[in-house]
Amino acid sequence: MYDLVTPRQFLRHARKFFKKHPDLKTRFAGLLEDLQTDPFQPHLELHPLSGKLAGCHAVSLTHNYRITLTLLITEKQIILLDVGSHDEVYR
Repeated sequence: MYDLVTPRQFLRHARKFFKKHPDLKTRFAGLLEDLQTDPFQPHLELHPLSGKLAGCHAVSLTHNYRITLTLLITEKQIILLDVGSHDEVYR
């Protein structure tokens, strides 16, 4: 089981995101449960990022929305960094 770490900045982004997209809250909660259990499940579409986000990973919330995160596998921690549209998250 992995521990989820939610920094203040992520919580602020999530609050704004879910004001605009309240319909995605349930899907987000399920995704977080799946991440805690095993972040490498195929349906999460976990993939490493490159460029200025190298060292980070992303999972798909929907086709248009992503969550960026850092996996600290040795410590069994997942640090959530951002949630938003593809363009917002990968800026």
